[in-house]
Amino acid sequence: MKLLNKARNIFLTITIAILFLMYSCGNDPIVPSDPVGKLKFEFYHLIDNSKIVFDSLIYFNEAGNKYLINEIQYFISDVEIHNDDGSSIILNEWNDIHYIDTDMESSQEYTFKEDISTGTYSAISFTFGIVDSKNESLMFVNPPHSFMFWPENLGGGYHYMKLNGKWINEDNLLAPFNFHLGRGQIYYSFPDSITDYIDNSFRINMQNVSYNIMADQTTTIVINMNMNKWFSNPNTYDHNYWGGDIMQNQEAMSHAIENGHDVFTYTLK
Repeated sequence: MKLLNKARNIFLTITIAILFLMYSCGNDPIVPSDPVGKLKFEFYHLIDNSKIVFDSLIYFNEAGNKYLINEIQYFISDVEIHNDDGSSIILNEWNDIHYIDTDMESSQEYTFKEDISTGTYSAISFTFGIVDSKNESLMFVNPPHSFMFWPENLGGGYHYMKLNGKWINEDNLLAPFNFHLGRGQIYYSFPDSITDYIDNSFRINMQNVSYNIMADQTTTIVINMNMNKWFSNPNTYDHNYWGGDIMQNQEAMSHAIENGHDVFTYTLK
């Protein structure tokens, strides 16, 4: 009997040891995850240093045009944040095109889905508009995005921006302008013989943007678009010269795009 009990005890001890080893090997120790936070953009629209008063004929651009703005709609895409060491992170990689509309308050906030490692970041860049390789017709089937379509006979895809307003023209009449940017055209014979298309999208690079991502918090960066910058530096854009519609005028669009390099600034909220 004593031998039987001893054998049972040995068997029980061995069984417990085996079970302990199996459990230990099958379950890795819990390693604390690195701290992360979130990032959000808020978009403000200014004339110089003040928020736009829409539908108010109170503004002047560098060319001396007196004008008002009715509405602004545009896309940004391929947002990237940059570290001091030169590395970068592409945000919302699978949902990388964002639509902003001054008539839609919800569109003026852009919260990125990714968890971002905590630390100090030094720059932000993004594409104004949509690069040619992504700017495909019919990828947006619902409004308001679908209303941004660029006519198929002009290259298809979508507008980069619709900036709609009015100005006092040379006849002292209030005339509409559609300051629309998108895919450009090269003509053999205007307006019918298009020989090629031009990708007018461009990168916005905001350097020395020192901001912190903190653990379990959302950092908010205000992206300011200054309308008057579209009409100055390096080109003085005159509505009287270019007229009210520039969708088929690559020279006018290229002047506007060259001016776009400093349209955007940032502030921390």
